[in-house]
Amino acid sequence: MPKFNSRMIKIGVLGAGHLGKIHIRLLKEIDNYEVVGFYDIDQDAAALVETEFKIKSFSNIDALIAEVDAVDIVTPTVTHYKCAAKAIKKSKHIFVEKPVTNTIEEAKILIGLSKEANVKVMVGHVERFNPAFLAGREYCSNPMFIETHRLAQFNPRGTDVSVVLDLMIHDIDIILSIVKSNIKRISASGVAVISDTPDIANARIEFDNGCVANLTSSRISMKNMRKSRFCQKNAYVSVNFLDKKVEVIRLIDVEGEADPLAVVLDLGNGKGAKQIYFENPTILPSNAIKMELEAFADSIISNTSPLVSIDDGYKALDVAYKIIEKMKVTSNFID
Repeated sequence: MPKFNSRMIKIGVLGAGHLGKIHIRLLKEIDNYEVVGFYDIDQDAAALVETEFKIKSFSNIDALIAEVDAVDIVTPTVTHYKCAAKAIKKSKHIFVEKPVTNTIEEAKILIGLSKEANVKVMVGHVERFNPAFLAGREYCSNPMFIETHRLAQFNPRGTDVSVVLDLMIHDIDIILSIVKSNIKRISASGVAVISDTPDIANARIEFDNGCVANLTSSRISMKNMRKSRFCQKNAYVSVNFLDKKVEVIRLIDVEGEADPLAVVLDLGNGKGAKQIYFENPTILPSNAIKMELEAFADSIISNTSPLVSIDDGYKALDVAYKIIEKMKVTSNFID
């Protein structure tokens, strides 16, 4: 792994589109980074970004990689592998937006390359850093039923891939980070309405420990929604990723006489009663993208595994493609 004489990491950004510009702005605000420059294939747009952020626009990827310790890849998904492999082979640490690559095979190769080069690779599953999820996940000890809805109004950006890779993969990663069990079965269905790939998808993931997750994603909805509900023994946790809210309902056995002002659920048949507690955990305001970029820097400086590793990115991508394959089977059957 590259050695550092200080806590300052020289970083370059590949891709200066909508999200890439957000990354550049936030990287410039983080003390552990020195933003050396960026590269974008659109040189006219790059000139505008160079002026706006007052950082160097490189004429090619190789020149940028040669000047940095780490590379932030915010390019279209189909280019992730090529950009990441080029940088890793030069022993550069990598932050790459989700999905980690366009194919499972590409992700497998990157895992091997990163281990051989002994570099850090972090995948940009930003919802892991959503303040609502950070507040709610501590209440999710052993969920047995999960329901997610990720609905978005139509935006041509991102329609080059299925809604599963565009939107649902966020919830796939969240679920895999919480449910510590192997997957037993996946079923799914999807429909292409506007795009050439599915715009609406529903999937059911069953785990060996009995947990079941139902996921729904759409990019042609009338309104935006990003909400997950986690049900477990004596608890229900609702996480609103969009509005940054968390609702927790807990059931606790009533000992002796119940408080007359409390909300009590009588279980009947002499099974006692449970008091219902309603909680709204405090949500600490934060910028999720900035937090994940800070976490990437911390993993490099402290030589620890990134909070969202390349293995995590691979697992989420693997499940996403299994869902896509199930959708193909369903569509063929319907035809």
